[in-house]
Amino acid sequence: MDMFIKILFLVIFFAVMIGVGIYCRKQATNVNGFVLGNRSVGPWLTAFAFGTSYFSAVIFVGYAGQFGWRFGLASTWIGLGNAFIGSLLAWNVLGRRTRVMTQHLDSATMPDFFAKRYDSKALKIAAAIIIFIFLIPYTASLYNGLSRLFEMAFHIPYTYCVIAMAVLTGVYVVLGGYMATAINDFIQGIIMLVGIVAVIAAVMQINGGLTETIAKLSQESVTTAGGNQFNGVFTSFFGPDIFGLIGVVILTSLGTWGLPQMVQKFYAIKSEKSISTGTIVSTIFAIIVAGGCYFLGGFGRLFGTMGADGKPVGGYDSVIPTMLENLSPILIGIVVILVLSASMSTLSSLVLTSSSVLTIDFIDPVFCSKQAMSDKKKLTWMRVLIVFFIVVSAVIAIIQANSPVLFISQMMGVSWGALAGAFLAPFLYGLYMKRVPKIAVWINFVLGIGISVASFVCNMSGISFDNPILEYFKSPINAGMLAMLLGIVLTPIITLIAPAKDTDRQAQIFSCYQKKVMVSSKKAIIEDEEETEPNAKPITKSPQASKNKNTKKRK
Repeated sequence: MDMFIKILFLVIFFAVMIGVGIYCRKQATNVNGFVLGNRSVGPWLTAFAFGTSYFSAVIFVGYAGQFGWRFGLASTWIGLGNAFIGSLLAWNVLGRRTRVMTQHLDSATMPDFFAKRYDSKALKIAAAIIIFIFLIPYTASLYNGLSRLFEMAFHIPYTYCVIAMAVLTGVYVVLGGYMATAINDFIQGIIMLVGIVAVIAAVMQINGGLTETIAKLSQESVTTAGGNQFNGVFTSFFGPDIFGLIGVVILTSLGTWGLPQMVQKFYAIKSEKSISTGTIVSTIFAIIVAGGCYFLGGFGRLFGTMGADGKPVGGYDSVIPTMLENLSPILIGIVVILVLSASMSTLSSLVLTSSSVLTIDFIDPVFCSKQAMSDKKKLTWMRVLIVFFIVVSAVIAIIQANSPVLFISQMMGVSWGALAGAFLAPFLYGLYMKRVPKIAVWINFVLGIGISVASFVCNMSGISFDNPILEYFKSPINAGMLAMLLGIVLTPIITLIAPAKDTDRQAQIFSCYQKKVMVSSKKAIIEDEEETEPNAKPITKSPQASKNKNTKKRK
């Protein structure tokens, strides 16, 4: 009976996802519809698409387990940073300007934006290559969070789980494109909201409620380099490692501003009102889901067993599954659907972004330079590449699961840091500053990729540094933070030094923010004592009106 309930949840979930894909086929008959939903996606769908693409199984199982173990309840700050910096501030700073300028430039992808904003075909091709290289390991890492949960719930091999998830995601994305992804993201987002609240409540009851669980966590101790033990650090305000916590908050929160699959959600916004509503909905979603995930992970030490190296036995990925293994069959079924939803929503966004970027920004300009591809041919290429990306990422995930090398899980942080470090500053300043030169964009590309890859190489080769600052930035997370912050600081400096070029073209690009419209006056009746406009002409009364007025006075 228990297994029947879990399987029933999965069957219903799969049926709904495929049904949405079939329903949205009519919206995906051209490139604009397939990639952007014809720029007519409402606020709720856009907000949920943004949130579900943001938070995947990597966050729920991997990051929540790892950072909850390291920082305790202070890891909740990561979720709040994701909500207020990665969602609220991102929507306010990027939302409207991205929608307006990308429509003005007629760009459907981030590389296409760079090409038209900075007048450089080379930037477009370079950005497309960077996205292609670094999104594949990012995509492959999404499957990792499913391994232990499916083994715990269904006792089936991880390989079958990966194949099922890959096939299902491929079907509805290929059929319905962005609109199918957005609608399924909304459904999956509802599941994530309900699931995380139910799971937190159930886990807290295992130790006698919230108060008792916090009291037990406060007894957990940490040993300093000098051999002293301290209790209560895992329930303290900033945890045992405030600088490590800051690095995680910045990378996972500010980093979304430069991730192509996240920013592209703003391209499809329907209206000004949608931006206001989407901002609120997206922020609340992030507070509940991200805040809930990291809050739950903060209690990981009460469930996992610490090894000699201070890490949990079985690795960080075992922390969350260990917390959940004693829940009821219904709750475990909900958790499995929750993690599936988180993984599939992000996976669909990534493969759609990868396929559209590779088709529009690499294959079309490089191999079809004499004659641009037709819409029909572009759609065919995109659908083929969606299948390609899903297959490649699934194969890599299966190989990695059977290998002791933690290549993919480490590359997840490298991918995030490289993409955000390369793209954040050029995209942000490209929306606000007219004079940003192409050289500044190239420098950001080199810094973002160079710093992140250097960090990865140091970690894989086991290099250590005597200098504490260098050792701090050896972490992929801290390296990604450094790449982003350097880009934000250096880009305005380079802009001031570099000479202004093609000012007329820049003014034309930014004219989209200064469009004038004619509106009806809301104040038609003006009192005598009110001042008139300086250039306004006095209203001349007709002779008949004057005659009628004099007649009234005589009466």
